[in-house]
Amino acid sequence: MEEYLVEFKQIEEEALKDIENVKTLEDVDQNFIKYLSKKGKVSLLMNKIREVQDKKKFGEAYNELRKTVENKLNELKAKLEKEKLDEELKKEIIDITLPGNHLVSTNVNPFYKIIEEIENIFVNMGYTVESGPEVVKDKYNFELVNIPFDHPARDMQDSLFIDETTLLRTHTSAIQAMVMEKSNGKPIKIICPGKVYRRDDDDMTHSHQFGQIEGLVIDKNIKLSDLKGTLELFAKSMFSKDSKVRFRSSFFPFTEPSVEVDISCFKCKGKGCPTCKGTGWIEILGAGMVHPNVLKLNGYDPEVYSGFAFGVGIERVAMLRYGIDDIRRFYSNDIKVIDEFNKKVED
Repeated sequence: MEEYLVEFKQIEEEALKDIENVKTLEDVDQNFIKYLSKKGKVSLLMNKIREVQDKKKFGEAYNELRKTVENKLNELKAKLEKEKLDEELKKEIIDITLPGNHLVSTNVNPFYKIIEEIENIFVNMGYTVESGPEVVKDKYNFELVNIPFDHPARDMQDSLFIDETTLLRTHTSAIQAMVMEKSNGKPIKIICPGKVYRRDDDDMTHSHQFGQIEGLVIDKNIKLSDLKGTLELFAKSMFSKDSKVRFRSSFFPFTEPSVEVDISCFKCKGKGCPTCKGTGWIEILGAGMVHPNVLKLNGYDPEVYSGFAFGVGIERVAMLRYGIDDIRRFYSNDIKVIDEFNKKVED
């Protein structure tokens, strides 16, 4: 028998004996290094091929030896890895027979209750509900609602720009501009609820994020009296059947004339109380007739069409309805707070 075959047999027996004594994955790695690494005992045998004449026979014997040692080590490694995994699974086992967590069904956040109520009121008046993206182009947020680049109203809005032409919308008028663009000069009767964003002080009455619902009507022969009648119906439906509405002159760049809208206090019936600060009236929203420039910018002939628009803060309405003193309560996810204000307001 060739001398190298004897040596092959000796190393095989030595390797198999070492493998039998392996207890851990670290031992497996050490045996891989000892026998099969670049300077391992099996690998170094390949250097003897230069000393033999029948290199084919040598190569076959060498490959058989290497395969035997490698297979034994791989089998043992797989076995030890499975044992280790089984042990870890035993430690992490979950008893599926245990009762699950009790999920408590709670009430709707007053923020969303108010949105739903306002939507229902206006849908019953023939309005459609429109939504749109919260990240919009300057064109829709400002330019198409009569707030050009150098208009001072931009400073009042304290806008959060993403780049030079893109920002988080500061009012849902951006949705109105998008709807007008798609309407091709046809009549519109919509409300647009959603979140809006403005850089502001985070105190009890302000937040960088708040909810707003804006309404827009465009058609022939729309008058200021139509706006007043619409808002009075809204106030009666939302607050009290005895509610009255009054207009006070104001300024908004997208309406002309513009008005601040007050409703008679639904708590004291106009007599004066803490809710209305003794005046008998509560400021609730801003409104006005659509500015002729807005009509022109959006493809309407102001000689033929007219319209009105209004905007109300969702939290503002909810705070009045439920007596909430801090706007941050809407975003706290406190179940106790949500349940506390989940009630109907009586006339």
